[in-house]
Amino acid sequence: MSRETSNDSPEAIIADESLDAVGLTCPLPLLKAKQALNKMRPGQVLSVVCTDPGSVRDFQVFANQSGHQLLGSTAVEGRYGFWLKKSDARG
Repeated sequence: MSRETSNDSPEAIIADESLDAVGLTCPLPLLKAKQALNKMRPGQVLSVVCTDPGSVRDFQVFANQSGHQLLGSTAVEGRYGFWLKKSDARG
């Protein structure tokens, strides 16, 4: 079992909303995440699970460009998880 995390325990992050994008390919996981974040309040956390390997780069770039914070990520057996905190500066 392969496992990578960007911090000690991203699974311990409590999400306010969850998005299942399993089976969707680029750009749909990121598009669905953007739509979900737009409906959330600043400071809330969105968890996303998907199977698109390109999402690893996509979510990192999105976080850097959007101002939302990528709190953590995982990659386990072809499933990728992301935890995004909605920026206080974005509506």
